[in-house]
Amino acid sequence: MKTLSVLSPGLSGRLVPHLRPLIGILMLAGMATGPAMADDTPKGITSKVAMCIGCHSIPGYQASFPEVHKVPMISGQNAKYIAAALTAYRQGDRKHPTMKGVAASLTDQDIQDIAAYYEAHGKDLPGAGGRGRAPSQQVQALLTKGNCIACHGEGLNKPIDASYPKLAGQHADYLYVALKAYQVSGKGPIGRNNAIMSAQVKSFTQAELKLLADYASGLQGDLKTVPQARFR
Repeated sequence: MKTLSVLSPGLSGRLVPHLRPLIGILMLAGMATGPAMADDTPKGITSKVAMCIGCHSIPGYQASFPEVHKVPMISGQNAKYIAAALTAYRQGDRKHPTMKGVAASLTDQDIQDIAAYYEAHGKDLPGAGGRGRAPSQQVQALLTKGNCIACHGEGLNKPIDASYPKLAGQHADYLYVALKAYQVSGKGPIGRNNAIMSAQVKSFTQAELKLLADYASGLQGDLKTVPQARFR
């Protein structure tokens, strides 16, 4: 599940031709309709996350749409936010061809189960980030301008509502891509429809968004990539 991307060859040695992920998604979607998906016990989650682990369980895995960036860490993320994001991909409020293909194959129950799984995934493992630097005056001014703490909470890791994401420790290049997507809202192939975020980021330059993304990435947080056994 990616935040979970259409990939291109020759990038970092881990990227594959852009059609392969979609083919894999369709194959796995077909598998997901089999008997294993009827099992809603914890063991039944294996088939439901089969489309997620190929990107989100490989440390450093990169996507190339709409530009090269690491796929986001989702282990340790709020379940309510993950569910909202998957629903937005399914409905087209978030534009992303691979993620839309993934989300379209999921039922509402699948989405809830996947979200709960990743919220607890790797709970006892350390999170990412942790450079612990104080914000520069420029970054502090940007945080104040965007009122980021009001929603994403202390250290950008304690959202006031679980429907908001934890940002601390997330990959800077992913955060930058996501912020730019909110700037274009529902336009083009990459926009994200979210009234609050769109209003917040439209007054920022791309250079300012990059500064915010870099700062958030360095904070200690709960997010992490937990490799599956076959990828370790």
